[in-house]
Amino acid sequence: MSYMLLILEPRGQRAERGLEAGEQVYAQMLGFAEELRRRGVLQAVESLATDAKAARVQVRGGRQSLVDGPFTEAKEMIGGFFLLNCKTREEAVAIATECPAAAWCTVEVREVGPCWA
Repeated sequence: MSYMLLILEPRGQRAERGLEAGEQVYAQMLGFAEELRRRGVLQAVESLATDAKAARVQVRGGRQSLVDGPFTEAKEMIGGFFLLNCKTREEAVAIATECPAAAWCTVEVREVGPCWA
């Protein structure tokens, strides 16, 4: 069964952390990804750039709405994700507790499934 770990970062945390500390936490995350790969549970992993250049698109009644980032109303942004193949939700939650980012972010565990379920 597939589970996604969403890394929810407080907005502005990267700037406050600075380059050197940012490189250190990124190295920790790369090491964590490699360990998950070695264990055979990692399907995909990506770090995301800040939402400064992001866009939100909606189409309602045939009309497009576009909002450029950063999205100041949001307290957190999605900083990255891990897509895992786990036997149970409990296994995915256990892996989330091992994630280094759990020390400075929120790691949300979501089962992958259809939107109608």
